[in-house]
Amino acid sequence: MKIADIYKNKGNRVLSFEIFPPKKDDELKNIEPTLDILSQLKPDYISVTFGAGGSSNNNKTIDLARKIKEVYHIEPVVHLTCLSYTKAEIDEFVKAISDAGIENILALRGDINPNAPAKEDFRHASELIAYLRPKTDFCIAGACYPEDHPDSKNHIEEMLNLKKKVDAGADFLVSQLFFDNENYYRFEQDARIAGIEVPITPGIMPVINAAQIQRMITTCGADLPIRFKKIIEKYADNKEALFDAGMSYAVSQIIDLLTSGVDGIHLYTMNNPGVARHICDSIKNIINV
Repeated sequence: MKIADIYKNKGNRVLSFEIFPPKKDDELKNIEPTLDILSQLKPDYISVTFGAGGSSNNNKTIDLARKIKEVYHIEPVVHLTCLSYTKAEIDEFVKAISDAGIENILALRGDINPNAPAKEDFRHASELIAYLRPKTDFCIAGACYPEDHPDSKNHIEEMLNLKKKVDAGADFLVSQLFFDNENYYRFEQDARIAGIEVPITPGIMPVINAAQIQRMITTCGADLPIRFKKIIEKYADNKEALFDAGMSYAVSQIIDLLTSGVDGIHLYTMNNPGVARHICDSIKNIINV
């Protein structure tokens, strides 16, 4: 089933998770306990990340997505990056994804990787979407950045580039993580003013350790509200307390977003089923209202 149809049928209560494939082939079976728990929470779809620099990691992505669909009967969304690949290589991945019976992809530029130099065929995700749209029947998602992509010169350029993705054929958008809901609401309003009408789902990542938050600041430059900073400062050296506080903060974000009528919630699980279960138990009576 195409995810765009799920948004049409469910309205603003779409729940989704993101997981990543294990690095080693023999560890693929070890992710089954995670999927067992995630499937019990009945998400509308699960997205699976995609690497750069060789087909083996990406074949794991496809194998894992196939398992999600065939064993757990949940729609998978396969991430597809383009910066490090030629059109011919993208065609190979697309065929493998299609042969696996997968109907949904998340089209991404991908991070700059010194071990996988950029090719010349694609520079932006919008170019990948434009390439795939006329030649495939995938439901195509795009990424969006409530606090702007680190490479954007300004917010206006960010909106123009996002509109390019949608005009190229993106069916829905999933946001990068953020910790200040007001930033998301401003972004969503600007996107609608810019003529972007497809569903936009905010992405939430519960922060449960201090090292994790430092990585998030470095990679995506997310703004940290005062309330969130106080949590990190007070509980950084207390693992259990930081877990509880981080989960509580994420739940409060999600409840506020759902109350405000967002198109869904996308949870970055970091392959931690306990995190997903804790949050879903906290919002189970809210997500379906």
